[in-house]
Amino acid sequence: MNNDESSAVPKGSAGFAPSAGMPAGSAIHTDEVGLVAGYTTIATQGDRMPAYLARPAGQTENLPIIVVVQEIFGVHEHIRDLCRRLAKQGYLALAPELYFRQGDPGKFADVATLFNQLVSKVPDSQVLSDLDHSVHWAASHGGDSRRLGVTGFCWGGRIAWLYAAHNPQVKAAVAWYGKLIGEKTLLIPRYPIDIAAALAGPVLGLYGALDTSISLESIDAMRQALKSAKSSSEIIVYPDAGHAFNADYRPNYHAASAIDGWLRMLAWFDKFGVK
Repeated sequence: MNNDESSAVPKGSAGFAPSAGMPAGSAIHTDEVGLVAGYTTIATQGDRMPAYLARPAGQTENLPIIVVVQEIFGVHEHIRDLCRRLAKQGYLALAPELYFRQGDPGKFADVATLFNQLVSKVPDSQVLSDLDHSVHWAASHGGDSRRLGVTGFCWGGRIAWLYAAHNPQVKAAVAWYGKLIGEKTLLIPRYPIDIAAALAGPVLGLYGALDTSISLESIDAMRQALKSAKSSSEIIVYPDAGHAFNADYRPNYHAASAIDGWLRMLAWFDKFGVK
């Protein structure tokens, strides 16, 4: 933590995102026992970006780094809990608030309004730059940038693919149900299928066959692009899972797929030298 911690905590950050709906009874809570966890701020270009940090207590240097890229809902309690789970595995886990310049996702009551009034205004270039600043901050606060991993969920799943091509320091990434193909705009000029040949570190993609927002055809196209690029990346499709199957606080949660995906993620980071 730094001295800005108290002022860094975003308003409404205590619980789950309102736009995600009422939390389900299946929501998992990971405690802070044995951890240092809380908000900090990261210096960017003229701003200070809030970020949630979790790391093992008593370890102040040479920690492997996992940058956790938020869902469309922002860095709410589910994303913070995932950071704590990773910290329990020995990682310095950092989740930056990547919408902070455009607004507070906690102020929106439904996902459509959240997307139209906030998320659609966030340029990829800004996100990738802010992730660069996040990596630099982590490396300056006990993390080992030679052991850098990235994982992202939903909106952040797409970003995890992009960042694995953007930053050559990335040893490995895991993208949970991130969109692979879509309509390009000035703010969103590329999708994962466009950068398959440029991946610095291998990416594990975790997807659900019942996902109505990400077609099996797009997954097959991405697999072909990875094969053509001779990439070590892989894509796993869970036959009984839909979108956001790891979101234990939502009805979408599919426990068997989520548990398997989590174990595969940890093994992926181990395999490629993040841990």
